[in-house]
Amino acid sequence: MHLAIASDHGGFHLKQEVLEFLETLGHTVEDLGTHDETPVDYPDTAKAVASAILSERVERAVLLCGSGVGASVAANKFPGIRAGLCHDTYSAHQGVEHDHMNVLVLGGRVIGPELAHELARAFVNAKESQEERHQRRLAKINAIEAGVGLELTKRLEKAG
Repeated sequence: MHLAIASDHGGFHLKQEVLEFLETLGHTVEDLGTHDETPVDYPDTAKAVASAILSERVERAVLLCGSGVGASVAANKFPGIRAGLCHDTYSAHQGVEHDHMNVLVLGGRVIGPELAHELARAFVNAKESQEERHQRRLAKINAIEAGVGLELTKRLEKAG
């Protein structure tokens, strides 16, 4: 699988661990930064991951920040991105299977390398369910995204 990985400074060390682990599993991993501990804003790394997925340059991505919360919030602002903050194996695979999660978000200051490896493995090995109930729920999510986008466009047009 072709993957992207990115982090802010708070997730930098764990990003390096996860990147190397994914490569040992045979995946191609595109490192979108950061490349050291110099402070970086997590919305910028979320944007880089979202761009890679939405352009179909990569299939999925792993995104890290200190807690994982900020990166998750930022990534989910991009229509078509389904980012999930996971600190347990069940959520890492179930998020892909049921919700078609395409970004695994991890907290670099919350979990250690062994758990991060386990979560990354579960994430990349999971397959998206095509069951009717999951497809129906995804259609509702897509409708929400489309409606929010439409409402925002209308508000911006009124403002001017």
